[in-house]
Amino acid sequence: MEDKEIRKRVEQLRDQIREHNYRYYVLNEPTISDKEYDQLYNELKRLEEEHPELVTEDSPTQRVGAPPAEAFERVEHPSPVLSLDNAYNREDLENWLKRIGNLNPEVADAGFTVEPKLDGLTVVLHYRDGVFDLGATRGNSEVGEDITENLRTIRSLPLRIPPTSEGPQPPDYLVVRGEAFIKLGDFEGLNRRLEEAGERTYVNPRNTAAGSLRQLDSSLTQERPLTVLIYQIVTSSEEIPETQVQVLESLQGWGFPVPEYDYCPDLECVLEVINQWEERRDQLDYEIDGAVVKLNDQELAADLGVVGKAPRGAIAYKYPAQVVSTRLESIEVNVGRTGVLTPYAVLDPVEIGGVTVRQATLHNFDFVAEKDIREGDRVEVKRAGDVIPYVIGPVVADRTGGEIPYSPPRKCPSCGEPVEHLEGEVAYYCVNLSCPAQLIRNVEHFVSRPAMDIEGLGIKLVEQFVEQDLIKDVADLYYLKSEDLLGLEGFGEKKVNNILGAVQESKDRSLEKLITGLGIRGVGEVVARDLAERYQDLDELKKSEQEDLEEIEGIGPNIAWAVVDWFQQAANLQVLDKLKTAGVWPVSRGESQPQVPQSLEGLTLVVTGRLPGFNRREVTEYIEARGGRVTGSVSGNTDYLVAGEDPGSKLDQARDEEVPILDEDELRGLAGEHLSTEGERKGEKSD
Repeated sequence: MEDKEIRKRVEQLRDQIREHNYRYYVLNEPTISDKEYDQLYNELKRLEEEHPELVTEDSPTQRVGAPPAEAFERVEHPSPVLSLDNAYNREDLENWLKRIGNLNPEVADAGFTVEPKLDGLTVVLHYRDGVFDLGATRGNSEVGEDITENLRTIRSLPLRIPPTSEGPQPPDYLVVRGEAFIKLGDFEGLNRRLEEAGERTYVNPRNTAAGSLRQLDSSLTQERPLTVLIYQIVTSSEEIPETQVQVLESLQGWGFPVPEYDYCPDLECVLEVINQWEERRDQLDYEIDGAVVKLNDQELAADLGVVGKAPRGAIAYKYPAQVVSTRLESIEVNVGRTGVLTPYAVLDPVEIGGVTVRQATLHNFDFVAEKDIREGDRVEVKRAGDVIPYVIGPVVADRTGGEIPYSPPRKCPSCGEPVEHLEGEVAYYCVNLSCPAQLIRNVEHFVSRPAMDIEGLGIKLVEQFVEQDLIKDVADLYYLKSEDLLGLEGFGEKKVNNILGAVQESKDRSLEKLITGLGIRGVGEVVARDLAERYQDLDELKKSEQEDLEEIEGIGPNIAWAVVDWFQQAANLQVLDKLKTAGVWPVSRGESQPQVPQSLEGLTLVVTGRLPGFNRREVTEYIEARGGRVTGSVSGNTDYLVAGEDPGSKLDQARDEEVPILDEDELRGLAGEHLSTEGERKGEKSD
């Protein structure tokens, strides 16, 4: 394309992406699939990388972390960002109305809006000429902290307003106020991922959101599922709309996500809506701790002024806390499908928000130790929405001396095998390959494509085999017989033959695939390949010492210790004996490797992003078959970075390290290929 066409296409893509963001985050009416959205985004990103002079700060691609800051700069707000006085019952609301009615009788006919009181972190956003320019915390109401780069990472926050060319034009200068928070479902998903990775989980969404926005390294903020809702115009270069309803309508028209709200003509309606919000509280996907009642007439609200640091024209109606205290009867341990041990509290049953709670999460063993939570303690428990109830901490003043301090288990409560805890990690693991609590997950991983690649054995069949007690460990797959399967629902002779044939075929898989399939903590495809190159078979690997393993590039003390520890578990050795007896005992590839030109010999490459002609496994095999080495991270030892679509942070690291960057065609050229067309390439690949 000509430069003019490229510039035009970039602007088209930006407009389309902004409009789709608006429909998704503000209107909740998406009109394209995630895949179609990603295609637009990736095309824009590619064009901007090829033409960096076209990048603008309001482009949808600029939601990336900036270099870590040394400290937050202070930001003076254009007008005070005030807090609200509280009401707890009808009488408090009546007294508030009476007070402001005495100041101005027009209050009686002003009408009200009722909005949810969001439990997050207040943020103040500045826009100049429609472009997001500055973002700050509330601070002391007059001065906050500059968290602009962190706020840029939030997908629901528009970097430019309006999002569409047909939208109403915003003022030249606009400052708005809103709340940043994490939805409950996103919070649970975040904690699940952290738990599976052996990292520290978070206690509650509000503190997580606040902590994420105050990270000095905004790349960490980018990893948190933050969102925002905007509900107030702080200041503007044009007149502020006359009513709060019009304020919210204007904000939404400019592309801001706004909270749900109700208009009420009188106090009776206000109370009815407040009660409705309280009844819905447990069904919401975000935490609220009350409802905010505002005079709809903005000029009247401003004329009423401020008392202390609270505006007279609005008040927060606070709901009863969803926190209660009860006796912690015992601390038990759950073993997850990934082998992570998680403590939970067995409670003297207590009602929270109309639900009887008998158990609550304790997050992890570090949390129990830090809070000094003991069996027999009276503890505070919180429940919000559909989030699992969790223990906040002990009520130390209520201790009698009979409480029992807690220590993490040394043996798995499911199988009785020793528990593994790697230095520097939060999680405790059971590493028994046959542990009943994680058997389905272990078998699912063993048969997966990166491991033994047993075609046709998906999670549903694995679950069925385990439920029917046909397999108690991964080795049992190789002892299945036709008569074991023919009696199962949905299994005909052809299906049985296909499954058993695929199982038998997998006996010829490489040593690195078998090592991958064993699911040793920290040993993925890259480390498994390194081990297969170093050791002839599993008998040799079993005899290795930690010091020997640490000599292998890319293997540190924790992974080395995990490997040694795995081979010391009696239950794991029994599984290996069964695999060997069944004929599943590959030796290192060595001489069987295909004879192709070793054009990449001695080179270390890192691969990032999606390549059109390869998946991740295939490109790794392609490089290694030609003598190259693939590692997972960019370092001073990296010779080339192979970058595809959506490359992530490794591309920036490579540029910082001045590592040469290749696309797929350049990789093939380096390897000695001379294919002129995509069709030829696909033809070669299929041969």
